[in-house]
Amino acid sequence: MAGVTVIEVSDAADPRLDDFRDLTDADVRPDRRGVVIAEGANVVERLLSSPYPVLSVVGVRSRIEALAPALSVIDAPVYVVDKWLLSEVVGFRVTRGVLAAAARPAPVEVSQLVTTARRVAVLESLNDFENLGALFRNAAAFGVDAVLLDPQCADPLYRRSVRVSMGHVLRVPFAVLPGDWPASLSMVTGAGLRLLALTPAAGATPLREVIAPERWAVMLGAEGPGLSAAALAAADERVRIPMAAGVDSLNVATAAAVAFAHLA
Repeated sequence: MAGVTVIEVSDAADPRLDDFRDLTDADVRPDRRGVVIAEGANVVERLLSSPYPVLSVVGVRSRIEALAPALSVIDAPVYVVDKWLLSEVVGFRVTRGVLAAAARPAPVEVSQLVTTARRVAVLESLNDFENLGALFRNAAAFGVDAVLLDPQCADPLYRRSVRVSMGHVLRVPFAVLPGDWPASLSMVTGAGLRLLALTPAAGATPLREVIAPERWAVMLGAEGPGLSAAALAAADERVRIPMAAGVDSLNVATAAAVAFAHLA
């Protein structure tokens, strides 16, 4: 394979594949939190071009060949396996045919992001991996500069979040606000960002009437409970998305996309 040295692996127990082993429960295992897993050709390609240090790549030959140009510039082992062995190692049927593992970089400081960002998403208690991944994909699509999470949010770098984000979680900077939530929201407003709380509550300003500030931060809560009363109280303005009668809310990632698109 031009430009890429591949290593054939035929034993599912080979320790060189340990970063990819039993991924069905790896999202909640503390021993795996130092590794980021990308799944599928598009996501792997975004990982390869990201700042995340690649540890290894594994896949069936056809997928590895398709990724050869991107793989040729990395300094990490590339393993070729058959599809049955790959599924045995991972613990589920791998239809996308290729995965990559990378090391987590050092956490980004909140102050580093809010100083320069013009468009920010702030999340409270989002702990659904798929919703979190979809929200990051929407953030990338509408030019959001950074995502800030409260301490209760799920980790955006879990495998399912990375997959659903189509790898865009690897390109949108994020940071976790300090534990004194929601007092830590003062870091957002203190940096000059206007904090807009998205809520379906009556009395909130309809989104279509909001003129986008020069620098803004949209705050969203988990589906069901929404934003806490304390988080709402910390906002500069409460904003709602008008909906037809009988519909009280949107999926959080969808609501985020609507708000991002309007404000962008």
